[in-house]
Amino acid sequence: MVPRKIRLLTFSTLYPSSVRPGHGIFVETRLRELLVSDEIEVRVVAPVPWFFSADPRYGEYARMARIPKRETHRGIDILHPRYFLPPKVGMNIAPFTLAMGAIPAVQRLLAEGYDFDVIDAHYYYPDGVAAALLARHFNKPFVVTARGSDINLIATHAIPRRLMRWTSSRAAASIGVSQALVQAMEKIGMPTSRLMMMPNGVDLEQFHIQSSDVMRTELGWTAIPTLLSVGNLVENKGHHLAIEALASLPGFQLVIAGEGPERSTLERLASQLDVTSRLRFLGRVDQNQLAKCYSAADILVLPSSREGWPNVLLESMACGTPVVATRVGGVPEIVTSPNAGRLMPERTVADVVAAVSDLWANLPSREMVRSQAKGSSWKSTTDSQLDLFSRIVSGALESTHA
Repeated sequence: MVPRKIRLLTFSTLYPSSVRPGHGIFVETRLRELLVSDEIEVRVVAPVPWFFSADPRYGEYARMARIPKRETHRGIDILHPRYFLPPKVGMNIAPFTLAMGAIPAVQRLLAEGYDFDVIDAHYYYPDGVAAALLARHFNKPFVVTARGSDINLIATHAIPRRLMRWTSSRAAASIGVSQALVQAMEKIGMPTSRLMMMPNGVDLEQFHIQSSDVMRTELGWTAIPTLLSVGNLVENKGHHLAIEALASLPGFQLVIAGEGPERSTLERLASQLDVTSRLRFLGRVDQNQLAKCYSAADILVLPSSREGWPNVLLESMACGTPVVATRVGGVPEIVTSPNAGRLMPERTVADVVAAVSDLWANLPSREMVRSQAKGSSWKSTTDSQLDLFSRIVSGALESTHA
């Protein structure tokens, strides 16, 4: 008799949709890699804040309003229930409104015959706390994966920190994507016995070495030394530092891949520094195109103020492109050799310039850089998840959900 597959309910507000295909792609990627094992079934509940209008003049709120209530996206059944997120007090009540908004969607799945075994939640607050409430309501076990800013930033607030500790005491496991994040989770009072580290992997087939000259020609980039900066256009990612550094790196051009609220500010900064002619904004870039960008670039720059486990570093390295990054979060666990790139001791423009200049003067071969990423495939993470979920289903590992 063929054993029944483990049925997961993946729960997170950080999950892609047809309207926002790049939103929370790291959660989707881990899930898709898990599905390759053919030992898992899944339904996704990815709540969206309620907004009254889909009129484009309302910007990002309108985009969220256009997300369908249910869809099949990249072969996965996804429900997008709405939840109320009021201004000012939203942070403290978000887990409760999130859970209330999701309950009807979960009930619908159960009514359709999808009696899931485990809730697999991503991002500890508010999503993980809401998952704990759902687990109690439906009498199901659950796990939560922390991603970075949920622990490093949101947990500095008293009420969210208290709710996260309560959640961690009830979860079958609390997962951090880096050892640094696991240590931070322990520091805020999460029970050590239930903490696990599961780093993200990289798709070594999708991200591979391609000819820089060919890729630059295909992308229409100028054939001069190229820095690449990838991530949402927000202060945390440090695109402004890369632009300021460009002014002191006259032989380079900078390409920025990502979208976000800081774009106009970054464009003004580039104009003020007179580097606009050596700067290119790509907007949102899908994964296939991003692989070409990594290969076309000479160095990836990531001057973030905080990180959990930045996949862009592994993706770049898998394409043979070395990196310059701030020594924060899980970054030192990824960039472990000069053949991978350089870690900046401080998050300053001077440090970006110094690290880029040193790396450029001692540039490793693309094969040497890729060798640093070869041990980071998704297989070990998938195996760890399968082992965890199997132990929960068998009753060997329990969460306090009742």
